[in-house]
Amino acid sequence: MKTPKRIQPLVDDGLVDNVLRQLMSGKEATVYVVECGDQIRCAKVYKEASKRSFKQAVLYNEGRKVRNGRRARAMEKNSKFGREQQESVWQTAEVDALYKLADAGVRVPQPFGCFEGVLLMELITDEDGFAAPRLNDVSMSEEQAVDDYLEVMNYVVRMLTVGIVHGDLSEFNVLVDQWGPIIIDLPQAVDAAANNNAKRMFLRDVDNMTRYYSQFAPQLKQTRYGQEIWALYEAGSLTAESVLTGKFKESDALADVDNVLDEINAARQEYEDNKQRLEEFGS
Repeated sequence: MKTPKRIQPLVDDGLVDNVLRQLMSGKEATVYVVECGDQIRCAKVYKEASKRSFKQAVLYNEGRKVRNGRRARAMEKNSKFGREQQESVWQTAEVDALYKLADAGVRVPQPFGCFEGVLLMELITDEDGFAAPRLNDVSMSEEQAVDDYLEVMNYVVRMLTVGIVHGDLSEFNVLVDQWGPIIIDLPQAVDAAANNNAKRMFLRDVDNMTRYYSQFAPQLKQTRYGQEIWALYEAGSLTAESVLTGKFKESDALADVDNVLDEINAARQEYEDNKQRLEEFGS
């Protein structure tokens, strides 16, 4: 097929030898199957922000750190340069997450680098050498559904132990090969500690997986892995080896509102006292 314009620079630089076919087109990118020497890989071409239909991207960008002060200021002002830098952050977030998650023991495609908005990565195949199907295209037995679901729960735990929430996990962002599920599509991955929406996104990710696998194993509907895992994370006791039960009981202890208000007032008074002392010192 004709080489897409965005991939041509990689061909010119010898990173890609030939574009074989388009694999898929989604809300944030188009993926092609390419030849790189004697290897068959994927080239994920990210769509420009104006053409990307990923909703509420600003929620996912919250908490992403930019070390360069000039870039950070430009992004805050939403200048042309700032928008370009925001795109760069969005695109490199996935390759950074892929490396980090692979090190944490999560099955993800192996990345080979991101070049001007094109991510080169491993092509996941089935046992016959064809591109592995997405989870939504797979049927399975009850036993297989339980096994794969627990494996996905293992992966979301490992992701959270390194501070990452997928943010858009569903049956459309999981591939399946002969060894089980593989997590894909991570440009929107969020920092669990720095993003105020992380908990909500995490619980939604787990709910999506629970809902899908429970089609084949109805007993999974009763599990509460999301709440259990997040509670362990908030308590600082979540590890890759944490033993999960799938059960969770909400605390029925009422918040001590008066105590909270007292602490707020004390902090406010301390601030005012410090401010007054600084003013007196300055005079």
